[in-house]
Amino acid sequence: MSVYTTIERSTLEQFLRRYDLGALVSFEGISAGIENTNYFVTTERGEYVLTIFEELSAEELPYFLDLMAFLAEHGVPCAHPEADREGRYLQSLMDKPAALVRRLAGASVEHPNTVQCAAIGAALAVMHREGRRFPRRRDNPRGPRWWAETARQVLPRLAPEDAELLQEELRFQRLHKLADVPRGVIHADLFRDNALFVKDALTGIIDFYYACNDALLYDLAVTVNDWCSTADGSLDAARLTALLEAYRPIRSFTPMERGAWPVMLRAAALRFWLSRLKDLHFPKEGEITHTKDPDVFRRILCHRIAHHEELRHV
Repeated sequence: MSVYTTIERSTLEQFLRRYDLGALVSFEGISAGIENTNYFVTTERGEYVLTIFEELSAEELPYFLDLMAFLAEHGVPCAHPEADREGRYLQSLMDKPAALVRRLAGASVEHPNTVQCAAIGAALAVMHREGRRFPRRRDNPRGPRWWAETARQVLPRLAPEDAELLQEELRFQRLHKLADVPRGVIHADLFRDNALFVKDALTGIIDFYYACNDALLYDLAVTVNDWCSTADGSLDAARLTALLEAYRPIRSFTPMERGAWPVMLRAAALRFWLSRLKDLHFPKEGEITHTKDPDVFRRILCHRIAHHEELRHV
């Protein structure tokens, strides 16, 4: 959620005339995140988040906007897109696709406690259960093919030991396709900065623009790697237990999922190590940008590899 596209007040006021939201009161750019341009927008009738999409096309976006509306209407705490006067979610602003969603109360947490981990585990399970009824489908654009392509880009920039680690993990993942684990709609990026809390109460999940159809267990692994990891990459047992024990009663695991857990934890760590390496070595230009440290996920990946056997059953 960086700012790559700068908008003027007059341009935003003209854009808001498509909605029944009253006059513009204020707006400001959001610096967190790295993919799209985002602004907080306040009008006479409420608070919203305006997203200008820098990479996704207008053809791709109905999946995400319809998904957010579907989940919000089926018990998942998330921001509902705002429809214009003609009932449309998807807009165009400064020759780019754009959308306005309702701003949720609360803030993200940097150091989640067990109650917050349990809340996110339960919400993720509800999303996985309800999302299997969502009629649209989208393949994961950052799956194994993307891993291989991105690795080819970043490998020449890496130290020898990092290059060896990356190549060995790619080889390992190629041996574990896991095609038979349950699949459905996944968030694919449910990090701490994509969930909002008021104290210990989860008020919403945000930023569904990596959402796709893939292994549900992979989505859980992405979430666990961020919410339950310590600074050295190890897993905090109390937070992990809280998250999984809240998830399991809502969506139970198959025997194959239980055995595949360490593989999925490694896959999730690999994906985000690669994306951060790419952002570091091939940054995009923007007015406000925020690049995240790849070494965080290098440490997580190394821990998951070293403790593979201990993590065998979820």
